[in-house]
Amino acid sequence: MQECLGTAETSHPHSHIPNGNQAVDDSLQPKPWMHKVLIGAGLYNIVWGLCAVCLPGMMLGLLGFDPLPRYPQLWQCIGMIVGVYGVGYLIAGKAPFRHWPIVLVGLLGKVFGPLGFAISLANGSLPATLGWTLLTNDLIWWAPFTLICWGAIRSQVASGSVHGTLEFDDPIRELLTSAGASLGDLSVEKPQLVVLLRHVGCPFCRESLAQLSAQRSQIEDRGYGIVLVHLGQQATVDEVFSRYGLQDVPRIHDPECRLYRQLGLDLGNFRELFGLHMWIRGLFSGIFLGHGIGRIQGNVLQMPGAFLIHCGQFLRGLKPGVASQPMDFLDLVQSAPKTCVPVETM
Repeated sequence: MQECLGTAETSHPHSHIPNGNQAVDDSLQPKPWMHKVLIGAGLYNIVWGLCAVCLPGMMLGLLGFDPLPRYPQLWQCIGMIVGVYGVGYLIAGKAPFRHWPIVLVGLLGKVFGPLGFAISLANGSLPATLGWTLLTNDLIWWAPFTLICWGAIRSQVASGSVHGTLEFDDPIRELLTSAGASLGDLSVEKPQLVVLLRHVGCPFCRESLAQLSAQRSQIEDRGYGIVLVHLGQQATVDEVFSRYGLQDVPRIHDPECRLYRQLGLDLGNFRELFGLHMWIRGLFSGIFLGHGIGRIQGNVLQMPGAFLIHCGQFLRGLKPGVASQPMDFLDLVQSAPKTCVPVETM
């Protein structure tokens, strides 16, 4: 590896600006269609509810009830409830992410309603023609309401980190390791393998630590130092690192995800974090491989990664496509260019 002289330099173009002066990242704000969907849902519910309250007999007849129920007042009560939900959707439409609980309650109702209808249809207590109202009352709203709730979760999580702000940050110089040195300074002394972990309760995080422990001597023999970046509380992190024999490795506590964001590790989407393959791999890693599953600490949506840094420059990196994807740290080191000139991230 080429010797580096002078102070560490990063390729980051911005100096650090305190969080209070940072602008909000537009990618974590509600999309215009979300406002329109909630306004539309609100107006639909209010109109439907008024029809049910004012014209219960006509609606029940159109929906296939023959003879009509003896107590149309029950249908009017349903109309009242649906109409009140509509008022809630109109309120949520002004700020979908702020009023996400209204959207979540509405989504739950739109999921459990069809389930109840299916049970009643099976025992013959409701006519099949009533199912048509489920299409417009419930089913067509599943996807947009789910996306709004997921967007609100991402926005809430990001609000506690730099993912929720525009990028004016320089963590490679400002964040210090447990030994008191910055990552930039360490990378001047010798190249560093920087492993950015998810929360240490994650079985995939623990699997990465086991992999790193097994490859540590070979990585260090090639002249690399190792730095671990984590999100959780120090006591829990120390316990987990000690379990894998990495208690003496320099570490950086980065609860705001500053290094993660600078290195291009974004918050994961639903497929990357909660897909079926994640559950299968999680059970395999946590139970059969013996890594266990711990308490969540830090940003549960944060994606992991590993990067090589030399002279303050990023040489090469690994960005898993899903949170469960194993990372081969030794292969990353062996494939690194023998130069301080940064190359494009893998």
